[in-house]
Amino acid sequence: MDLAGFRKKKSAQPTPSLRSTPIRISMASGRIGEKILQENMGGYYSDKLSAQRLRLCYEIAPPRVRQYLEAEIAFVLEGAERASSVLELGCGYGRILDRLLAPGRELVGIDTSLDSLRLAAESIGPDHGCRLIAMNAASLGFGHDLFDLVLCLQNGLSAFRVNQRAVVTEAIRVTRPGGSVFLSSYLKKFWVDRLAWFRLQSEEGLLGEIDEDATGDGIIVCSDGFVATTLDRDDFARLLHGLDVDFSFLEIDDSCLFCTVTVR
Repeated sequence: MDLAGFRKKKSAQPTPSLRSTPIRISMASGRIGEKILQENMGGYYSDKLSAQRLRLCYEIAPPRVRQYLEAEIAFVLEGAERASSVLELGCGYGRILDRLLAPGRELVGIDTSLDSLRLAAESIGPDHGCRLIAMNAASLGFGHDLFDLVLCLQNGLSAFRVNQRAVVTEAIRVTRPGGSVFLSSYLKKFWVDRLAWFRLQSEEGLLGEIDEDATGDGIIVCSDGFVATTLDRDDFARLLHGLDVDFSFLEIDDSCLFCTVTVR
């Protein structure tokens, strides 16, 4: 996929071909390309919880959490059936991208962790035409109206620790009219299972010790600075207020809340 050709004008004002073009990973060769570091792309998932450590979080997930993860992916796969171009924000080591591979589908994954992107490149392999790019979800380096489907899954809006409104606005900008943006977070009723999973991650040394006094009501706080929140229907509605979209909500598996956005 030629990302240089992605930028196209939606107004009379010219825009650069890429607003944020960090280190690119070509799936055709499976090797890291040239470094074009234009911004600081640090963060917990880049610095402390990436690549193999991130994958281990999912490998140690208890059965109920695995059920949740599979239910989330099943919903996405059904929604992506007719999508010929898909962008995943915060793709990590390729856990979901690998399931989205399909003949003729243009698939792009972005993340701020180079180590995770390298692992994704190794896991997916060089022959699937998937493109991986180190990029900030709040400042996408793509033109307008490019993708049939944009994904921000598994509570990504919380995990990214960037301006959530900016992420949502950018996701909508790069989605074609009639296309969709899928956003997801945890349901409150999944709290006990979610917290148990994070306790396992802490015990494995993947996260810091959980701060019991600060943890509760959907928020998990660890001694090493890790903080995980959630979004409910009102939170999503506030983020989408005033944007030229339609949106609806769906609860999946008593664990996952999806906000499905249709771009007008």
